[in-house]
Amino acid sequence: MKIYTKTGDKGQTSLIGGTRVPKHHIRIEAYGTVDELNSWIGVLRDTIADTTVTELLIEIQDRLFTMGSLLAADPEKSKMKLPELEEGDVTRLEQAIDTMNATLPPMRSFVLPGGNLIVSHCHVARCVCRRAERCVTHLSETAAVSELITRYLNRLSDYLFVLSRKLSHDLGAVETPWKPRM
Repeated sequence: MKIYTKTGDKGQTSLIGGTRVPKHHIRIEAYGTVDELNSWIGVLRDTIADTTVTELLIEIQDRLFTMGSLLAADPEKSKMKLPELEEGDVTRLEQAIDTMNATLPPMRSFVLPGGNLIVSHCHVARCVCRRAERCVTHLSETAAVSELITRYLNRLSDYLFVLSRKLSHDLGAVETPWKPRM
């Protein structure tokens, strides 16, 4: 199979189901941002030694591929059987958040991203996740989008924030509180 088809050379691409749309279409932006997030999760996974965390990150990457396939399908024309997100996927993130939070000192202020390169990668992934969520909610204004996709992205950004705090704590990195200049 050739990697290049030349069918997108004029700024159009195909959805699953055959519908052609411009490459700047919000549906393409949504699943493209999910793909970018998946790559950032890969960067994060490659920098973390804790196998419990990396196993969950691999699971998250799988769910992001699932999400990407759902977003890449024309809901009216696609007949292809696609994987689905499940309620348990959101619950799994919530459980991981609760487990990490139980070991962390309480937050007393917002924290500035940074303190360690791994922590910074986690914050970048969190920000891309929030952008993916914005794209998906924008798409949902004009097309049917599973509510689980939005909920999963929302919880994933929470997970990435708490993971950044856990990594800071485990690595002995400084969590710099935001002190607004008044």
